[in-house]
Amino acid sequence: MSKVDYREILRLDSLHYSRKRISISIGSSHHTVKDVLDTATQKGITWPLDNDVTNAELEALLFPDKRKTESIYAELDYAYIHRELAKTGVTLTLLWEEYCRTCHESGRTPYMSTQFGDKYRKWARITKATMRITHKPGDAMEVDWAGDTIPVFDPVTGEADGVYLFVAVLPCSCYVYAEACNNMASENWLLCHVHAYNYFGGVARLLIPDNCKTSTISNTRYDTVLNKSYQELAEHYNTAIVPARVKAPQDKSHAEGSVKFAETWIIAALRNQKFFSLDEVKDAVAEKLKELNSRPFKSRVGNRIDAYLTEEKPYMMPLPTTDFEPAVWSSAKVPNDYLISDGQNRYSVPANLIGERVDIRTTRNMVEVFFHGAQVALHKRVQSIQYEPIVKPEHMTPEHRSYLRYNTEDFTSWAESVGSDTSRVVQYYLTNGAAPEQGYKACASLMKLGDKYGAKRLENACGQLLAYSSVPSIRNLSSMLKNGQDRISAQKQEPIDNVSHGFTRGAAYYRKGGEQK
Repeated sequence: MSKVDYREILRLDSLHYSRKRISISIGSSHHTVKDVLDTATQKGITWPLDNDVTNAELEALLFPDKRKTESIYAELDYAYIHRELAKTGVTLTLLWEEYCRTCHESGRTPYMSTQFGDKYRKWARITKATMRITHKPGDAMEVDWAGDTIPVFDPVTGEADGVYLFVAVLPCSCYVYAEACNNMASENWLLCHVHAYNYFGGVARLLIPDNCKTSTISNTRYDTVLNKSYQELAEHYNTAIVPARVKAPQDKSHAEGSVKFAETWIIAALRNQKFFSLDEVKDAVAEKLKELNSRPFKSRVGNRIDAYLTEEKPYMMPLPTTDFEPAVWSSAKVPNDYLISDGQNRYSVPANLIGERVDIRTTRNMVEVFFHGAQVALHKRVQSIQYEPIVKPEHMTPEHRSYLRYNTEDFTSWAESVGSDTSRVVQYYLTNGAAPEQGYKACASLMKLGDKYGAKRLENACGQLLAYSSVPSIRNLSSMLKNGQDRISAQKQEPIDNVSHGFTRGAAYYRKGGEQK
């Protein structure tokens, strides 16, 4: 049995006794106390310890060389086991079998599998290195919104609006990312993920969100339907989304704990500051986040930054070459004007999709429209509000495309080619309103009548209408041409031809039964 009281040395050191006083108290030399404390710090062994940890076990951990000659069993390389367990698929059983092979090759006696596991787990408890037993590094990132908000005041009215706090945490190292947002909309949710991955400098294998609408459409015991935008983010970063079960906060316990931690050390810590803009809040949150991750652990050596850099970062997957551009998906039925909306402006889709339901993918810079999975429209997104819709000519009907090409000169030239009366009608349409464009529709309708009935009949109808009306309407012209009134007028205006053509009965023929005398 060890003559040095290792437990008491660690206990007195935790009470901030000087090494000289510890030496006097336990009856050991100053050099022994120094060696014990220095080695314990190096190996991450701190007080408090479990009651079943003996001085002999502590001596084996602190100074394994002293016990090599006393034991017939090959001592474990605890640090190596701990590092290997962090790797995907590695278990204690696998490591025990490898340990046995090494022992047999060197002629030493291995511990049995149960002793092997017990000794490692006890070492892990003593050194506070248990995090890898439960959570492998780089395996998961848990995300959530904090329940409380940070008030931002309007400098004019003094009214306050709440700013929300997004929190992401890596369960292995408990490394935290937090960001202030003006709302919990889908775009902010996705952007916060992008910023979190950039902050961590890598991607975890799994992404564990809550069951908010921005992450899942439905999450039942039988099926999970993810939000389409969220699924795109997962594919871009090559991670897998595993939503927490409904009413099962233990599925993301570290996020829940880190949210409360963030609420204390960020939101509560900023309670006495008054903010007048979102940017001010973002700067303050970033500063408090740095302080939070630098705070020493209570139960083990180091802090969140140290734990992440030494134990987790090497196992994170690399970031993609480009950041993910958040996209918001929606669906809509194409109206008669074949225009869809991004919530601010209107954009065209092919006119043949009128009445069909399409999917709309909106990013910060683009608006995409899909029909049955195929892209049918692509627009550059306009950031400012436009009162006129953004329309591509190829999406328009043939009639509407023709309307885009209308101009005063073309209408005037066409009318002169038909006739003087038609020209007078066209000039009436172009000059009767406040602007020539107001008469384009009537002129276009007049051209359609000309195509349907011919230039000669249209000219006759215009002349007849102008003879008795100073307001030539399209409705009256259309009615005249449809009923053939322009033809009757033309016949009455033809001159009488006096040249005799064939046999003509005289008036005497019709007297007394048609007999000529």
